Amino acid sequence: MRRPPVLVAIAASVLVLAGCGTPGSSGGAAGAPTPGGSTTAAGTAATAVCAPVAGTQLVVLQDDKHLQTVDNVIPAVNAKAAASSPQLVSVLDAVSATLDTSKLIALNKAVDIDRQTSSQAATQFVAAQQLGTQQQVGHGAKVLVGAANFSESATLAAIYADVLKAAGFEASTQTIGNRETYEPALERGDLTVVPEYAGTLTEFLNQKINGAGAAAKASSNLDATVTALQALGQQVGLTFGKPAAAQDQNAFAVTKAFADAHSLTTLSDLAKSCSGIVLGGPPECPTRPFCEPGLTGTYGLKISSFVSLDAGGPLTKAALQQGKVTLGLVFSSDGSLAS
Repeated sequence: MRRPPVLVAIAASVLVLAGCGTPGSSGGAAGAPTPGGSTTAAGTAATAVCAPVAGTQLVVLQDDKHLQTVDNVIPAVNAKAAASSPQLVSVLDAVSATLDTSKLIALNKAVDIDRQTSSQAATQFVAAQQLGTQQQVGHGAKVLVGAANFSESATLAAIYADVLKAAGFEASTQTIGNRETYEPALERGDLTVVPEYAGTLTEFLNQKINGAGAAAKASSNLDATVTALQALGQQVGLTFGKPAAAQDQNAFAVTKAFADAHSLTTLSDLAKSCSGIVLGGPPECPTRPFCEPGLTGTYGLKISSFVSLDAGGPLTKAALQQGKVTLGLVFSSDGSLAS
């Protein structure tokens, strides 16, 4: 379930700490507690680390070896409604064709940081992308667009509704809570369409249909994941539009100052440049394949210490901006990543 990005206001000066040092070189000593309660191994030689560099702007390092499962935004549609209004999905596909991750970040910044409403941000996006000039294909058919209870979903739902209205549908939106609540409503036809995430919904339906222990069907391959999603959807009365390029997935960020200091754009660059780093993320990160084990196994990153924080939330972003951790788990569409 995607969570709402949270704005953290931090007044931080930029500390230029280029080059490599030992754990604690940004203020502590080797063997001393790190932020969040982690410690380096006392009494042993610490792995050299590239010292964190504080700064307000964060950048995501490209997952060039495809550690993460894809989570592209995709319209999930009640199959009966799609059959009765054949142009419904094609109208939603027009939205997907315009939406990439940078635009999704900008939408989230508009709502979560600049304090616009989701409706205001949607109206501006539809106008900027010239999505309000659709052919009149809806013939007044009623469409209820569902939204999960976080701002990104509400904004995407408002965009869907605005574009559907422009195409002649009688569209409205309703926020209906978490996936466990809105997905059954979508199956029943109480909702017509919901903006969804390809990988997350694939595994939600996979476990719903095949059990909690079912082998994963979502992967880092978008085409294969969407094919699996379509097959699962057919079993519960759902169909899907085309996925957007935009993704809201797990990602790893550093400060721009750190990336510039070490000429980094990818996680592979980081592994080559630094002999050790301080990683920040949710408490379960050391045992989750997509987090610390994936970084060490897939990329060969040497992690000198782990700081227990949160999943893409204010603690992780603050620790990055304040120069307390080198690398932190974030969500790829977070509004704070806007340049």
